[in-house]
Amino acid sequence: MIDIDQYPTIGAAFFEAAACFAGHSLLAVPANKERRYAPEGLELTYAEVAERVRPLMQIYAQAGFGHGHRVALSLENRPDHVLHKLALNAIGVCCVPINPDYRVQELAYLIDHSKVDLIVALPELCAAINEALEHTTWRPPLIAVQDVGKGLRAPSKAALAQTIDGETPASILYTSGTTGNPKGCVLSHRYELASGAWYASLGGLAVIRPTQERLYNPLPLFHVNASILSFYCMMLTGNCQIQTDRFQPTRWWEEVRQSNATIIHYLGIIIPLLLAQPSDKNDQAHHRVRFGFGAGVEPQLHAVFESRFGFPLLEIWGMTEMVRTLVDCEPPRQVGTRAFGRPRPGLDVKVVDGYDNALPSGMPGEMLIRHSAQTPRQDFFLGYLDDEDATAHAWRNGWFHTGDIVVQDPDGMIHFFDRDKHIIRRSGENISAAQVEAVLQTHPWVKTVAVLPVTDEIREQEVLACVVLSDTASREVGDFAATAHEEMALSLFNHCYQALAYFKAPGWILFLPSIPTTATQKIQKHRIFAVNEDPRQRTGIVDCRDLKKRRPKNSDT
Repeated sequence: MIDIDQYPTIGAAFFEAAACFAGHSLLAVPANKERRYAPEGLELTYAEVAERVRPLMQIYAQAGFGHGHRVALSLENRPDHVLHKLALNAIGVCCVPINPDYRVQELAYLIDHSKVDLIVALPELCAAINEALEHTTWRPPLIAVQDVGKGLRAPSKAALAQTIDGETPASILYTSGTTGNPKGCVLSHRYELASGAWYASLGGLAVIRPTQERLYNPLPLFHVNASILSFYCMMLTGNCQIQTDRFQPTRWWEEVRQSNATIIHYLGIIIPLLLAQPSDKNDQAHHRVRFGFGAGVEPQLHAVFESRFGFPLLEIWGMTEMVRTLVDCEPPRQVGTRAFGRPRPGLDVKVVDGYDNALPSGMPGEMLIRHSAQTPRQDFFLGYLDDEDATAHAWRNGWFHTGDIVVQDPDGMIHFFDRDKHIIRRSGENISAAQVEAVLQTHPWVKTVAVLPVTDEIREQEVLACVVLSDTASREVGDFAATAHEEMALSLFNHCYQALAYFKAPGWILFLPSIPTTATQKIQKHRIFAVNEDPRQRTGIVDCRDLKKRRPKNSDT
C-alpha cells in the first residue's frame, strides 16, 4: 500500500501509485448501451489515468489556477469527475462537487456559500447552473467540461505561493444539518487519503488484497462514499473502482458479474430492491463478490440476503465529517442486529446522555467520537466552511458529536439505535427537516408546519410534513374533518418539488388543526403523535411518494 505519511498529498500519492501499479486498472465503467457516455464500457489503467490527468493539470495551472482556489464540479458519476478532481487536487485546488438534482435555490446557495472560482459542468447541466447564477451575488465563470482546454479564463485572484501539504483543503462536501441550509465540510488531502488507508487496513472479512480487488460502487461521486472512501482505498492498494452511473436493480447483477467485481458497496434501500428481483438458481454463481460494504440493511433482510447471494453484508458507520468507518467485519458477526463494529485505535467512541455524561453499556445515547485523547481531531474534517461556531459546537468537550443514537454492548460492539429527529435519512440522503419547513412556510396556505421522518419499508425513512393551514386557506376548504385536502397537498408538494431536490419533497402530507407548542411557542414534534403510533395510518393523510421522481435535465416540470 502507498505510504500516506511519505506521500501526504493526493497528487503525490496518485503519481506514486501510477508508477507502482502502472499496468493495473484503476477506473472502470460497466457497459450500458442506454447510457449517454461510454455505452460499450471503459477501463483505464493507472498509467492511462495519469496520462489524462497530467494535461488537465497543465491546462488549469497555465490558466492560473492553483493552491487556494476552489472549483465546483457538476459531472455526475462520469470518469471526468475523477480525472478533473485528481488534476485539480494535484495543483492545490479544492473541489466542490455539485449534486445534479439540486434545484435553483439550492445551487445558488452552494455557489454563494462556497465562493468557487470556477464551475465545470456537463453541457446538459449548464442551463440550470446559469439560471442559479441569476440568483447569486457570487458570479464565477461556468464552462462545459469539453471546453476546459479551449478557453479557460484566469481566476480573479492569484494562487497561493505556499506548498501543498496534508492539511491543504482537497474537497468541500455539502451535508445537511439540523439548522436548514447544508454545511460545507472541508476535507483535507490527509483526511481523504487516511480514509482510504483506514479502509484498506480493516482486515477480517474486509481484507483488501493489493492489486486483486475490483470494487463496484453505484453511489454518487458527489458523496464521500464513492469519491473518497472507496476510491482512495482502491488507489492506494493498486486496485480498481468500478463506477456505474447510478443504482438500477434490473442491471445490478449483470454489471457486477461482467465487471468481475470482488466488493460491492450498498445502502439499505438497495437490499430489498435486489431481493425483489426474480430468484435465479445462479444467484450465488458467476460472481466473484467476497463482501458487501455499506449501511442500513433492515435486520430482517440481513441474513436472507446473505443466504440467497452467498456473501456477507458488512455493516458500517461513517459520516462526511469522519469517514474512517467502524465496521462489523470480525467473525462471529452480529447479523440482523444493526451492529456496526467496535472502537479501535485511531477511533475512540463514547456513548453519552444529553449532558455528555457517559452512559453504561446497554443504554441508548448519542455517539461521540475522536481520534484519541492526545490528538482528538487527527484525520477528521477541517471544519464547517465559514462556520466556526458550528464546528466548535460539534466538537464541544473534546469529542465530535455525531447526532446518532447508539447502544454499546459490554464487549464494545455498537448497534445503531436512532438518529437525530431533525434529520431524515432517505435512500442514503440526509435531509434537513428545517430546510423543508422553511420552504413550506413560504406557501401562503401554511400557518405552521413540522417536518419529521416516518418509516419507509424501501427507503428507510420518508419525509412527513404536518401542516396547519392559514386562516384564509381553512376558510377555503371548509370543514376540516370532511375535506380530503388532496388538491392542497398537491400544491404544497409541488411548491417543495420546484424549490428543492426531488428527494426532499414531502412523501406524506398531513393537515392538522394545530401542532403542540411550548409556552414560548416552540413546536414540540414529539407530542404530535402518540408513542408507537404510525403517522401513516392517520385519517386524511395524503401519500405523495409516487410523485417524487428524478426530473429530466433542463426541466422545471
